[in-house]
Amino acid sequence: MTIETSRAGDEARIRERIEGWARAVRAKDVDAVMSHYTRGIVSFDLAPPLQHSGAAVRRGWEEWFPTFRGPIGYEIRELRIAVGDDVAFSHSINRISGTRTSGEDTDVWVRATVCYRKTDGEWMVAHEHVSVPFYMDGSYRAAVDLKP
Repeated sequence: MTIETSRAGDEARIRERIEGWARAVRAKDVDAVMSHYTRGIVSFDLAPPLQHSGAAVRRGWEEWFPTFRGPIGYEIRELRIAVGDDVAFSHSINRISGTRTSGEDTDVWVRATVCYRKTDGEWMVAHEHVSVPFYMDGSYRAAVDLKP
């Protein structure tokens, strides 16, 4: 097997993992989401504080999922993946949508960069960074109205 063939297979496995993770988010399945992360996961998420790790990542999902009525819409666009021997990363523009328990509709685009580590032959998320830009006009408001 050539390196290119091996890398193509790894990229396909990572794409499958990403889609599995997105299905778990859409279904609000905390256990399924967490099954994609390494034990040492570090997350730079939208919600404070600046950094989440370990059990705090799980708590974040457990607290966020119930704020939606029904399933969460999660769309991934412009996905790019770079694969090495045992480390890979992806970046994409993702849409989060749905109706909150308050009745408010959510429809926001976020930027995501995810770093993977091959552990026992499986690609696991070791780090993720999700963000929105902010307006640099002095208001420091999150630019949640941007669309790709």
